[in-house]
Amino acid sequence: MTTSQKFAIRYGSLRLLLIVLGMGPRRSGVELDGTEMKVRMGWAFQADIARTAITGARPVTGMVGGIGVHGWRGRWLVNGTTTGIVGIDLEPPARARAVGLPVRMHYLALSLEDPDAFVAAVTG
Repeated sequence: MTTSQKFAIRYGSLRLLLIVLGMGPRRSGVELDGTEMKVRMGWAFQADIARTAITGARPVTGMVGGIGVHGWRGRWLVNGTTTGIVGIDLEPPARARAVGLPVRMHYLALSLEDPDAFVAAVTG
């Protein structure tokens, strides 16, 4: 039996708005097991990514533009705040659904309550 680890999305001052929009903590998070990483942010983002596709994970410092679900040209940001961001490199690119539409991504950034534990779990 494979055990899984759960990591909460970090939320900031827009938490209440994201809850009202159906993207709050009860409907969001990351689940990591031996073969897969599942990422959810309510109805706005869903991805099931093979662990073998994760080629790197690291904390992201500096400016982050926006809160919610944003992406362009294979780079996606799924966050509830601008802190605690982890960047994940994917090869081959993974499939996801953003606002119900299929997308492909080679990079995913997430705001997490415990970014260091997530990086250790993915890279260790």
